[in-house]
Amino acid sequence: MDFSIIGQKIKELRKQIGLSQGELAKGICTQAQISKIEKGDVYPYASTLYLISQRLGVDVNYFFDIGMTPRLDYVQEVETQLKTARKNMNYLEIEQIVKSEENNPLFKQNKRNYQLLLWHKGIYQYMVYKMTGQAIQTLEGAIALTQPTEKIHSEREIEILLSIGSIYFEEKDYGKAIETYSSCNNYLSLLPYLSDSTVKTHIYYNMARTLTRVKRYAESVLRCEEAIKWCIAKSSLFLLGELHYHIGYNFELLGDFHSAKENMLKARLIFELQKDDRFITFINKKLEKWTTENKLSTDETIPS
Repeated sequence: MDFSIIGQKIKELRKQIGLSQGELAKGICTQAQISKIEKGDVYPYASTLYLISQRLGVDVNYFFDIGMTPRLDYVQEVETQLKTARKNMNYLEIEQIVKSEENNPLFKQNKRNYQLLLWHKGIYQYMVYKMTGQAIQTLEGAIALTQPTEKIHSEREIEILLSIGSIYFEEKDYGKAIETYSSCNNYLSLLPYLSDSTVKTHIYYNMARTLTRVKRYAESVLRCEEAIKWCIAKSSLFLLGELHYHIGYNFELLGDFHSAKENMLKARLIFELQKDDRFITFINKKLEKWTTENKLSTDETIPS
């Protein structure tokens, strides 16, 4: 195992989240020890490495992976490609990537790397072929691949569980979707740090959409508001427009068109700043319709 690479990654993650060596070391070891670990001068005990991983918000297996995988850059590139395809909802591309890599020893002989492929295999099994049961089984198998205990989930395992919740949502099994998203949120609360803050936003947004489907509008609005506060705290625009839109949609369903308009306008502004045209025309049509049907008073004119 190459501990110099592990030390470099510890230093990189520490700086990324804004911790000093002393802050990382607190309650674990000395600042001098952290300095030596980062320089690759000493090998940390497994227990020390575990506590460091917890404070940095990553699974301890991550450090073992980078110390033992000879071509980590290749694995990271595949992960980036899958993430981009997932974001763009290009599920056929996901299938192509997974099938081209599933016999690659870099993935097949490493549980965490193979988990990445299984996760995306479950996604395309459902999104391309609608193999609901098989997809859920694949995703559950992906979680079990690296999970030492059911009480704790890593950040990636939570993301995989989120994918399971999305399948339940698409299948209109809203009870199981809500239960799954609640589990995601509970597991997330046990993590000391998040390397990707958007995971929490995604959970709240998916929960809000599901609550709306079962007509629990006030709870849905609350989830959206919590997610918006989180986005602002993290200086993130991820799903911010969608969250304001969804609050507006909830108020529309409740017949409160003043509050609906207020949030739709915020959503439109965010989408305009992001140059995302998917919702802008739709929002404008809603606002015009409400005005035409006199659901907005005459003094509530719509800015062009």
